[in-house]
Amino acid sequence: MIRTFKALSALLSYPSVELQEAIPAVRDVLKSEAIVSADALEAIEPLLAGFETGDIFDLQERYVLLFDRSRTLSLNLFEHIHGEGRDRGGAMVDLLETYRAQGFDLISTELPDHLPVLLEFLATLPVDEAREMLADAGHIIAALAERLTRRETPYAAVLTALSDFARASLETEEAQALIAEKDDDPENFDELDAVYEEAMVTFGPDPNAGCPVSRDILARMDAPLRPATA
Repeated sequence: MIRTFKALSALLSYPSVELQEAIPAVRDVLKSEAIVSADALEAIEPLLAGFETGDIFDLQERYVLLFDRSRTLSLNLFEHIHGEGRDRGGAMVDLLETYRAQGFDLISTELPDHLPVLLEFLATLPVDEAREMLADAGHIIAALAERLTRRETPYAAVLTALSDFARASLETEEAQALIAEKDDDPENFDELDAVYEEAMVTFGPDPNAGCPVSRDILARMDAPLRPATA
């Protein structure tokens, strides 16, 4: 069990009082496992300190503005590939099947492609396998890190640490395409209305659904790494 991924998953989840109380333990895990570099840990420290001293309602409002009301900052990875289109449903079903094949039961109310959920799954894998899987989504992680850095938010340090761990590059064609998209303005309600008027995600076992990019992200996950647990 790689507890660092569970700790980073918690930091990228909706803030709660429980998370605030757990920050000392999160800090200890990040230091003791040393999965992230000392420089990365130092960069993450302002986020940890902010959780410890911040007002919970302010922290929650900041989170919603960043990740829930900014589509280009969405932590739902397939949204950056498919948007809210129908193909995303097929990719989501594949990902759920991958989790179940490895004995990982999704108990969260979040979607399977939500980054904190993926990190929970990666926490169950050996480090090298976790790195390979995260690298499949490396262009998305790198683009998110860049966008958050532009926003000058302490959350950027977490995505940067994940990008570094995955050895992702912002210079790839895929990452550059994501960065080229216009940043969302979470205060622009007309833009938000346009987003929610798009097609709903349709879930269903469609073997032909998806696109080459999302299939690449899932490619290594499709091969059983170990027998599924009961």
